[in-house]
Amino acid sequence: MKKITAIVSLTIICLTMATCRKKDVPKVDYANEMRKFVIEISEAAKAVDPDFLIIPQNGVPLATVSRGQDGLLAEDYLAAIDGQGQEDLFYGYDKDDKITPSDANSNLIYYLDLMEAKGVEVLTTDYCSTQDKVLDSYGKNEAKDYVSFAATERNLTNIPDYTVNVHNENTEEIENLSLAKNFLCLINPTEEFSDKQTFINAIKETNYDLLILDRDFNDEQYTAFDIEELKWKNNGARRIVVCYMSIGEAEDYRGYWEKEWEKFKTSPAWLYKENKKWRGNYKVFYWMESWKNIIYGNENSYLNSLLDLGFDGTYLDIIDAYEYYEEL
Repeated sequence: MKKITAIVSLTIICLTMATCRKKDVPKVDYANEMRKFVIEISEAAKAVDPDFLIIPQNGVPLATVSRGQDGLLAEDYLAAIDGQGQEDLFYGYDKDDKITPSDANSNLIYYLDLMEAKGVEVLTTDYCSTQDKVLDSYGKNEAKDYVSFAATERNLTNIPDYTVNVHNENTEEIENLSLAKNFLCLINPTEEFSDKQTFINAIKETNYDLLILDRDFNDEQYTAFDIEELKWKNNGARRIVVCYMSIGEAEDYRGYWEKEWEKFKTSPAWLYKENKKWRGNYKVFYWMESWKNIIYGNENSYLNSLLDLGFDGTYLDIIDAYEYYEEL
């Protein structure tokens, strides 16, 4: 597969001796900068593979220019994405296994329906673990024509062992996102699976239409052969395999991370502070070119590795990072 030609020939990270806690947060249009970032990722990926899927998760108000319910669509943003992920639509907004409050649910549905009307496929992840709630989640999402996954725990470590079959299990060839009737999101398999091959074998025994996986199993990156193997359901039909990629936070277990950043002896200009709710994840100034160069735009970028491995698309996380900076 062709590599993305270098928009910037080298990823240059300018380090500063100031600690992250002392950094001033630049004043920018945080929401529009996130839209711009996603559009740039989409353009870079589709220049190499026009069918490469771009699926942001959360941050659904970005669908409108004002991020309000005025119906004025952010057309360039919607044209750049193929799907929209949303957590906690019916279960998990305040707490796992708890019904999402009606006002939050209605607000999310407003934006999701706008996106569906523009041809953006909606993928929802509810967090519920009992059989009655799982079935309720699937039923409510199906009534809205959303493709959904009921995750039994928030860390996304396992293949749920429901007492019913995979929801909407089928033998169809899934050649594009609009054909998917179900999906599995499993980005932290190392807690449940002893090694990469054991995990791959377990996935190959399933009939999910769409898989959302991490690029690596511990420190071991999947190979192009691994990804090709995963593109086949157990019943022999083709499916889609998409790779998780965080663009609104940095992760200290990624290849781009430098050990000396941990105690902020030195730090890149884009690195802000640790997310106390998710240790090892760090807030970033995602609008800075030095961070963008890590994500896309040259042959060593994270996006480029996904294209080289043969993933069908990417699932972009921490899209709602703009809200964090707006509330500072």
